[in-house]
Amino acid sequence: MSIPPAPAAAPADAIQLNDVPRRGALYRVHHEGKTSYLFGTIHVGKQDFFPLEPQVTEALAKSSSLVLELDVRASGPYYRALERHGQYPAGHTISEHLSPAALAKLQLALDKVKLPLTSVEHYRPWVVANILVGQEIEKSGFNRGLGVESYLLSNAAQQKKPLQELETADYQLSLFGAMDDAQQEAYLLENIADIESGAALRKSAGLVEAWGKADASRIAALTRELTTGDTVSARFMDATLLGKRNPEMAASIEAIMRKGDAFIGIGLLHLVGDKGVPALLRQHGYQVEKVY
Repeated sequence: MSIPPAPAAAPADAIQLNDVPRRGALYRVHHEGKTSYLFGTIHVGKQDFFPLEPQVTEALAKSSSLVLELDVRASGPYYRALERHGQYPAGHTISEHLSPAALAKLQLALDKVKLPLTSVEHYRPWVVANILVGQEIEKSGFNRGLGVESYLLSNAAQQKKPLQELETADYQLSLFGAMDDAQQEAYLLENIADIESGAALRKSAGLVEAWGKADASRIAALTRELTTGDTVSARFMDATLLGKRNPEMAASIEAIMRKGDAFIGIGLLHLVGDKGVPALLRQHGYQVEKVY
């Protein structure tokens, strides 16, 4: 759920190399004679992440459709949702909704990245927090326009495969917008503290590196770190971004598989643990095999 959405699609290379490394996590899902694939994505990338390895591209080629959380090319629905859930009504600004201490810390954080307060004053604290973290990630060389979803979309378009979305931008952003003022201030301050300490980049870059090596144990460890602890950010990640959405995604995937097969790309963290989507599908009688 980056701010803003990916502006451009990663190129879909026609040539697949035999020595392309495994990245992410890939599952084969069987049910009632149908076979689908479940792949863990990340929302940022680098040019050398592509092409994806042959097992992934072959799985996409064999599937009848591509399923993603969202069509990241569609900026209109995203910005309408951002206006609804992430911006204050006309005449209101973030300065009126933060404590003086929080506002001072925000001003310092903005000064460090040379962003004037006026450029973000109409956004709610959760949006500003995500903007600041996104800038920190991009400073390390990762590009939102090179996210894995863009690559999959480009390949699927070449193969004339239809796209299905599991969620909407309005729904995703509404989850953040449901936090009250106190939670949003805490979320903002926690993320600023993580940026200052280097933890934000360490966790984000660590997850991308783990995805790039298909390092399941490190992915699991980072997921535990992101969802454990007495912070608004950890509780929100655990209870809402994963805990609420995983069962909903699993139910939508089941509905899709009742009609046919698909290649399903969802955020990597949704695949992890006994409450992840693969585990939930197994609980509902689906045969789920981890390819890697």
